[in-house]
Amino acid sequence: MAVESDFEATENDQNVLQKHVAFFDRNNDGVIYPWETFQGFRAIGSGILLSSVAAVFINIGLSGKTRPGKKCPSLLFPIHIENIKMAKHGSDSGVYDAHGRFVPSKFEEIFHKYSHTHPDALTADELSEFVKGNREPKDYGGWVGGLSEWKILYYLAKDKDGLLKKDTIKAVYDGSLFEKMASEKIKSKKKHSEK
Repeated sequence: MAVESDFEATENDQNVLQKHVAFFDRNNDGVIYPWETFQGFRAIGSGILLSSVAAVFINIGLSGKTRPGKKCPSLLFPIHIENIKMAKHGSDSGVYDAHGRFVPSKFEEIFHKYSHTHPDALTADELSEFVKGNREPKDYGGWVGGLSEWKILYYLAKDKDGLLKKDTIKAVYDGSLFEKMASEKIKSKKKHSEK
């Protein structure tokens, strides 16, 4: 059973997994389309190529799993936030439980097992060890999903020393990292335009 925490509570009754993806719902209608995924990635500082690939990969991969009723595929590849827990892939860290809730013990386990150099951060090699350590046998889709998510996170959110900090990882789980990155990108753009 998952341990409940203040990390669970949100103003609009979203679980943490829903909050994690809500940033990409650019018009706040509860559905994320590929163009919104693209816009979200651009807002956090991703280039056009990464944003395009992410939009295609994420929406095609998650749409069918989250669509209510799943009658026939939608060529618009919508992701329904209320059903995002249905899109949880295998070979993951277990930090989200089957209901999309945050499991603090699983989060702490990441650093207990894999952060050998710094107690509150992961290096690129430690991150790779972590991703490999979560692989389930013959779960190739889960392997690709996990590797992609973590490598993109590392690329976008590592610090100047090449470390992925514990606070950064926790912020990605609850979605607050995306808001912070978008805000920093706006401030940076504003600062450069004033020069």
